[in-house]
Amino acid sequence: MCGIVGYIGKQEAYPILIKGLHRLEYRGYDSSGVALLNEAGQLNVYKSAGKVSQLEHFAAEKDTSGIIGIAHTRWATHGEPNDVNAHPHVSQSGELAIVHNGIIENYALIKEQLIKKGYTFKSETDTEVLVQLIDYSYHKNGKNLEKAVCSALNKVVGAYAIVVLEKNNPNHLIAARKSSPLVVGVGKNNDEFFIASDATPIVEYTDKVVYLDDEQIVNIEPGKELQIINLNRKSVEVDIKTVDLDISKLSKEGYDHFMLKEIFDQPQCLRDCMRGRLLVDGCHPENNQIVLSALHNFKDRLLKSKHITIVACGTSWHAGLIGKQLIEEMCRIRVEVEYASEFRYRDPVIEKDDVIIAISQSGETADTLAAIQLAKEHGALVFGIVNGVGSSIARASDTGIYIHVGPEIGVASTKAFTGQVTVLTLLALALGHELGTLSDAVYQETIAELDIIPEKMQRVLKQNDKIKDIARLFTYAHNFLYLGRGVNYPVALEGALKLKEISYIHAEGYPAAEMKHGPIALVDKDMPIVFIATHHQLYHKIISNMEEIRSRNGRILAIVTEGDEEVRKIADAVIEIPQTLNDLAPLLSVIPLQLLAYHVAVAKGLNVDMPRNLAKSVTVE
Repeated sequence: MCGIVGYIGKQEAYPILIKGLHRLEYRGYDSSGVALLNEAGQLNVYKSAGKVSQLEHFAAEKDTSGIIGIAHTRWATHGEPNDVNAHPHVSQSGELAIVHNGIIENYALIKEQLIKKGYTFKSETDTEVLVQLIDYSYHKNGKNLEKAVCSALNKVVGAYAIVVLEKNNPNHLIAARKSSPLVVGVGKNNDEFFIASDATPIVEYTDKVVYLDDEQIVNIEPGKELQIINLNRKSVEVDIKTVDLDISKLSKEGYDHFMLKEIFDQPQCLRDCMRGRLLVDGCHPENNQIVLSALHNFKDRLLKSKHITIVACGTSWHAGLIGKQLIEEMCRIRVEVEYASEFRYRDPVIEKDDVIIAISQSGETADTLAAIQLAKEHGALVFGIVNGVGSSIARASDTGIYIHVGPEIGVASTKAFTGQVTVLTLLALALGHELGTLSDAVYQETIAELDIIPEKMQRVLKQNDKIKDIARLFTYAHNFLYLGRGVNYPVALEGALKLKEISYIHAEGYPAAEMKHGPIALVDKDMPIVFIATHHQLYHKIISNMEEIRSRNGRILAIVTEGDEEVRKIADAVIEIPQTLNDLAPLLSVIPLQLLAYHVAVAKGLNVDMPRNLAKSVTVE
């Protein structure tokens, strides 16, 4: 969950490292640090608790020269976020420095063994244990860093992405990964190299990258070809990819926060997501169709499947709940939605004809990757739905779909959710059409409506100022309840999660009918209740639930379909969304909830892009 940056070449490393840390700060912002090797061979390490800006301030008057360096922004696991526990960590000999993302599970045992060998420790981290272990092997193996890293990594249990800098060799870095992402950017003529947790800090300098696979170690030396080996020191083929990432999408473009920008990005993001997949013939709607190469390539296995399991975490899990309803309705296939973290440990029943749909924004979620591995061991088909091109889940899946919504920098996911729901809708429609379980009329009507959803999203976004005013009314609250039915129940869960993540207000989502089975006990004049009450077959039952709340003096905020007058008579505040098909309602009803959470948090003076204790890419258990 931490962010790693490294550079070796001809340029000054420090500006590149700092800019890279800022780009990766969404992965963790408890502390940060840099290690630089200057021309005189002096290793300078600067670390600071807090955000990267505090590191910059700390290092402002210090020697930051050098054309080789490593840097890190941390999401704390072992040890509180302070200067001592911040990375990089330096070995007791002072000859090695390391940055690390992941968790070394057997660090306590290794630490105990190293203490017996005379090593001492300054921090509480597992990372310092790892660098001391490498240091021990380094001196045991004649200061051969490659041998030392291989030896050490063969002894550790857990996840890691590491970059190791060697004080006595200014032309060499070693990087390695297992269950945690790491990318190497290749400069022109191999004259410089960039290392990072993902491609965002690299694309400004090169579009040529190598994605390391598990248990691979790369030797990086300017002027030479990359050399990749496995833990047995056997050579591995180097596969250089071209990455396509618009660097303009890494800036706020005039918005106050990345989260707000990404909420407003959604209409265009969905157009990008559907481009080439949703084919609409305005003159002849009978020709409307969905084209998914993922379905074409594995059609037989997908059509034969009688059981689909969706595995995901957080916001992706909520998207999966919507996908379940759409696939069951349109394809008549039984679907379960599992938390990936539970799925991997509960010995699930997986048949070889099953399909496992793995959903992850980053494509690096550790629990979801582990669920994929379990599914593959049982012979199931793995279908990945991710945003991160070239990510671990994308490479581990048999087939799948990229959501193509562009980099999401705000920690609280917004456009990834609507992209995931859109892709799941496309999959359900295409699969249902192939199976013959979906009528041609519904198929074509839904395609036509999907085509204009981005325009309807823009109409919702025009209510931003109104939602901002409504948000001010609810900043006093300590608890919220979100209620919905059908496909809007997962939207209620997602709305509650957004509020929790960035405003630190306790919020819960429930099916509206379950409210009277317990949660109604919480309702009083100080409890805001958000109803997602768009027009659908359960609309009048939602009205009844509202009456039950009003009779107990609860304050009601309702998301309704344009022109709704019945709810307006009951609710304290109403936000309208355009009329759409019931199955597509979540794509519109979630936007007011994203804006509500955003404006409540801003009104409370909170940092919505970097909420406390959270990180964007959850690469540890």
